[in-house]
This record gives sequence, C-alpha cells and structure tokens, in this order.
Amino acid sequence: MKPASAIISRPVLTEKASGLAEANKYVFEVLPGADRAQIKAAIEASFKVAVVKINILIRKGKVRRSRLGGGSIYQETPSRRAIVTLKKGDVIALA
Repeated sequence: MKPASAIISRPVLTEKASGLAEANKYVFEVLPGADRAQIKAAIEASFKVAVVKINILIRKGKVRRSRLGGGSIYQETPSRRAIVTLKKGDVIALA
C-alpha cells in the first residue's frame, strides 16, 4: 500500500470547503487512482480521526487559451477530490 503522503496531495481551502468544515466534512485533493479504502486509511493514519463516509468527485480541467504560441488552446489537468465526513467530535486543523 502507498504511504498516506502519496495518496493525499493537499487539502482544498476554498469558501465552499470551509462551509463544509462546519458540517464536519473536509475536502482533499487525492491521487487519481486511489479508491475509497486507500483514502480512508490515509486520512485516519495522517490525522488520527475516524472517517465515516467518503464522496469522490472528478473535476475536469478548464480549457484555456495561451497568450504565447499564437493563442493555442490547451486543457488543464483534471483533478480528483475526496469529501471526507468524520465521526462527530473529530476535527482536523488545516489552517
């Protein structure tokens, strides 16, 4: 099994993610090939909390236009995020 630092890329710190933190849900960017069991084990090992539920979503990369190279069009890399619901009373201090 891969180490927790390889599965969890970074926490997502946005307004929407902060609102979810009040409901005991935290958002993390994860490895594209990781499944729910690996994500759960990585979160529990890294932060010493109990995970109740995990929702996974895949965000498509935005289509961008380059200012250089004649205005060529490229697409950003898609990202995979996990919304992790913790047991009542558990807290992760992210910021």
